[in-house]
Amino acid sequence: MIEKLARRLPFYYGWIVVGVVFVTMAICVNARTAFSLLFPPILDEFGWERGVTAGAFSFGFVVSAVLSPLLGRLMDRHGPRLVMELGVAATAAGLLLATFAGQPWHVYLTLGMLVGAGTTFTGYTGQALFLPNWFVRRRGLAISVAFAGVGFGSIVMLPALQTFVERNGWRAGCTLLGVLALVVLAPLNLLLRQRPEQLGLAPDGDADTPAAAQARRVNVVDATWAAVDWTLARAMRTARFWWIAVAYFAALFSWYAVQVHQTKYLTETGFSARDAAWALGWVSLAGVPGQIALGWLSDRIGREIVWAIGNLGFCITYLALLALPAYPGMPLLYVMVLAQGAIGYGLTSVVGAIPAEIFEGRHYGPIFGTLMLSALAGGAVGPWFMGFVHDRSGSYTLAFWVAIGCSLLSAFAVWRAAPSGVRVVAGRVRAAQA
Repeated sequence: MIEKLARRLPFYYGWIVVGVVFVTMAICVNARTAFSLLFPPILDEFGWERGVTAGAFSFGFVVSAVLSPLLGRLMDRHGPRLVMELGVAATAAGLLLATFAGQPWHVYLTLGMLVGAGTTFTGYTGQALFLPNWFVRRRGLAISVAFAGVGFGSIVMLPALQTFVERNGWRAGCTLLGVLALVVLAPLNLLLRQRPEQLGLAPDGDADTPAAAQARRVNVVDATWAAVDWTLARAMRTARFWWIAVAYFAALFSWYAVQVHQTKYLTETGFSARDAAWALGWVSLAGVPGQIALGWLSDRIGREIVWAIGNLGFCITYLALLALPAYPGMPLLYVMVLAQGAIGYGLTSVVGAIPAEIFEGRHYGPIFGTLMLSALAGGAVGPWFMGFVHDRSGSYTLAFWVAIGCSLLSAFAVWRAAPSGVRVVAGRVRAAQA
């Protein structure tokens, strides 16, 4: 049935896949992001330390890191439909069961472990395991459009959720998110397939001919490297693998550290809870055009440059936050929002493309899943480190400077990994042929 639909559509079925990923990430990734909004009322209700409470979010990343290598193998064997449905079920279960929480370990088990695992399956890690298969020439653009669903969902969901939580409590907010995930995403993800070849199609919607296949191979720069049948064991013996691992750890450290703590930091700096919630939503909204533009740009100038630009966005974000106590007001808040969303979130447009172009092949799933273990470890350490530093010093200043250092390290590491040394992007191929 799906194969017949794919052949009758007036456009490439890969864009249907992009649309499903867009909606899935709009809901599930923001179910994890919503922890930043649930964080203050949970602290107010129970009076736990910030480090202990934020640790639930970090614990979710630890669980995700453990699952990530297995996720790649599961994707290779069973495809995205099973993986996504498991993710939806885990996310919904975590949110619904969180309403019964009364002890820290309850929050760790539900909003930490279950939501963390579920949104790993349905979020950046799970989607990047199969979405790059559908596109080659427009890989950066397609991934960025799909992942822009996070920004769209944030501006639609997060401010509304903040209002709902203020009126009805954080437990009711968890119930609302859990039901939404089940009702919308369980049927929608049945449309997914792992590769276009399963529907008799070719990447990018090109004609499936030998000439077209040859055209897709002209971007190879290092033919010897590209000819290797990359297994996880072989990949782990290369410097490129470990440079990517360092880059992903450092980037996710900076990303999730600010995401979890910025709402509380802004309210303590003098902004209202409503303004802080809107800032969190507008960060992701700004990420919609930013991600798409940077994804499009990465198909023309290369992944390394766009990765560096994204990390620059997080450096500016932390510098703006550091300056806010001395210069409180909306101008710096706007700078923080635009830098974090329109520039920093551009990292997502190439997070799947970088390892795909270096280790492309039939064993890509376990390779990418293991690399994401490093990324998820960074996402786990970042929020915990921020909370730990604040609990001990009463300030975020030192932690913000560490995050800036991590962003600079991440940009350097991807330059060392050099995906353009294996395969160049479509724009560079055309420039070389001109």
